[in-house]
Amino acid sequence: MAIMKEDFTREDPWRVFRIMSEFVDGFEMLTHIENGIAVFGASQARPDSKYYKLAERTAYLLAKKGYSVITGAGPGIMEAANKGAKKASGKSIGLNILIPVQQKPNKYVTEVMEFRYFFCRKVMFAKYSKAFVVFPGGFGTLDEFSEGITLIQTGRLEPFPIILVGREYWKGLIDWMKGTLLKHKTIEKKDLNIFTVVDTPEEVISLLNGCKGTSKNRTLR
Repeated sequence: MAIMKEDFTREDPWRVFRIMSEFVDGFEMLTHIENGIAVFGASQARPDSKYYKLAERTAYLLAKKGYSVITGAGPGIMEAANKGAKKASGKSIGLNILIPVQQKPNKYVTEVMEFRYFFCRKVMFAKYSKAFVVFPGGFGTLDEFSEGITLIQTGRLEPFPIILVGREYWKGLIDWMKGTLLKHKTIEKKDLNIFTVVDTPEEVISLLNGCKGTSKNRTLR
């Protein structure tokens, strides 16, 4: 449908102000967050599934250790993490995305912000999280995982823990990285050390020792 000339708010130059407002609102909301941990994973995970339960337990332990849990606010793994954090009386934060198939913030989020633009939202995850904990998921989860490891690989962020949960689930991807990316020299062997793979909530907590108490949030280069 053609954009009417008088509807200037839908023209690209004016979108800059909407984008700017998302950054400003996000910075204002999250600047008080200390020891944030971003938890990613499939929105389709059911409450009786293995990884939903693992995510809930992981977030519970994180909150008990004084970490703030930050998710995409949706269902599945995101809901599980917010549920675990809330159950532990910790900070349960959701950064919801406005998409055509409406995603409503789950009921366990205690602080929520909505984003129209994925890239604004990803900046908030990167800036205000001490670590990424990545559970099994699809394209969105892979996007968030790839964003983190790319920022570290390219030196745009200081290294921080990126943890994949579920060796069985991630094995194929890692084998492909080793057998294809390394073989074709599109990555270096050291790049595989940017992330770690674990199976249990306790392993996640152990890897995060030392994260708490460092600088409040990181500077994006």
